[in-house]
Parts: sequence; C-alpha cells; structure tokens
Amino acid sequence: MIVVAGEALIDLVPQGTGALASLKPALGGGPYNTAVALGRLGSPTAFCSRTSHDAFGEALLGGLRRAGVDVSGVQRGTEPTTLAVATVDESGSAAYSFYVEGTADRLFTPPAQLPAAARAVSFGTCSLVLEPGANAYEELMRAAAGQGLFTALDPNIRAGLIPDADAYRARFRTWLPSVSLLKLSEEDAQWLGGTPRDWLAAGPSAVVITRGGDGLTVFTRDGGEHSVPGEKVDVVDTIGAGDTVNAALLHGLYTQDLLSPEALAGLGADEWKRLLRFAARAAAITCSRAGAEPPYAGELGDL
Repeated sequence: MIVVAGEALIDLVPQGTGALASLKPALGGGPYNTAVALGRLGSPTAFCSRTSHDAFGEALLGGLRRAGVDVSGVQRGTEPTTLAVATVDESGSAAYSFYVEGTADRLFTPPAQLPAAARAVSFGTCSLVLEPGANAYEELMRAAAGQGLFTALDPNIRAGLIPDADAYRARFRTWLPSVSLLKLSEEDAQWLGGTPRDWLAAGPSAVVITRGGDGLTVFTRDGGEHSVPGEKVDVVDTIGAGDTVNAALLHGLYTQDLLSPEALAGLGADEWKRLLRFAARAAAITCSRAGAEPPYAGELGDL
C-alpha cells in the first residue's frame, strides 16, 4: 500500500476571464490529487490527513472513496476547509492564492502507526509549510524513513505561503536524509537553489525534475542523467499535472516491486526512461482536461 500524507482542499477555478469571473469549486490539494491519481491507476492507496466536517470536507472524502482510496485514517475537525483560488494564464499554467487561517488540515497530528501494509509514504505541498501541521508531517516523514519505508517528496513550492524563504530552504535540506525519491518542477528547483547532485548527496536515491511540455529528467546517485520528452497535447490547464507525475512514478515502482531506496538506486537507463515516459503520458492526459482530473489505468496502457 502507498500512503499519501498531506492536505486536501478546494480549488476555486475561474470560469472565463477577468477578475470577477465566476469560480467553480473543484477537489484538490497536491497530496489529495496524488492519492486520487494512484487510486485511479489501481495502486492500493490510503490517505493520511485531517479534513473538515463541512460540505467541502465531505466532498473531498467522497472523491477519495470513488477512486478506491482508503480514508479510514483521515482525521476530522469542525474547522473549515482550506480554499485555493486558481488563476490560469493563456498557456494553461496555474497560480494560486490561499485561504488557510484556522482550517482543518493545519491541525493534523501524527498517527500512532501507519497501516501495516504500507510500503511507501508520499509527502508535499502546503502541508509541510503551515504550522502546527507541518511539524507533524515532518515527524511522520522521519518516522516512516526510520522504519525503512520508501518515502517520496514533492515540495511543490507555493511561495506566497512561505514567510521566510531562507528558513524553508534550510528546513528542506534537513528532510533529504529521510527521502528516497525527490520530485520537483524546474521552477521549484530554481527557487530552492542547489542542484540535483547536491540533493542526491544528502540522501535521496533519485531526483526527478519536471520541465512542463519539455518532459522529465531523472538524476541518479550513480551519476546517471536520463530524460524523456513531454507528450504533445492541447493543454486546457496544468492543474494537477505534477501530482499526476508523482502518482505515475509511485504506481510504476509499485507494480514492478521497486518501492525501496535500494531498488530505486539499481534502476538502469532503459527502466528509468520507460517509467518517465509513463509519467509523461499520465500528466499529458491531466493537462488535456480542466482541473485535476488524472487518468484511469485503462487510458494509459501498460508501463
């Protein structure tokens, strides 16, 4: 089983142009999208988070259940659901502003234990920024790594939520010894500073960089660097594309029984390119439709 830990929120997506365009609520949040994508691909998945008892919170849990995701470990609270207002430019790229004060997901506490079937835990996005929950997710990351579980991290930087950029960058570096697979966008990599080789030296077995329509590149600890081009598609928007990449990578590793740092370090160029091409196809499908709507297994074909 793959456990995805992090926030679930509501994206308010503009329908039309202009500052006063109507907003359509959509289920979202980086970890949430990753969990839904994994469920749709067919990997046994559980979600580890804290959601509201409000109508948005119920809708978020409903979306996870429809994707086949185990929600038995989700904590609940009376606080409201986090809202993210999306702005989509002419190229389909999305930016966000957030309404996070006093929301349910910020009060997450580490579970006493993860599911017995857990083989991997995925982390990322707002949940590792907003206190007090950020400390709790960080504690869970270190505990999972200490138990020998495969850990994946997508920082998915939302700079508007980070009050002290230098402090966050320093904190990010402290996570790396507990990370098996680091995935981040080209923009996130530039914001964080450093290089994939620097990050590999600190802990991960591999670093995957997404480059939008230009494809994906993986850097491995043995000095390897392997790239695949992006899949050509008419882009509606990019909401959830990076989260779909996370899910596709984890799903591919799960189906090949490669969810361990040692197995990841042993992948060769051909195996990496096959996995990256699978992730690129999955992300392209997500980009071809509005909102975070990751593909189902039947839409992708075999790895």
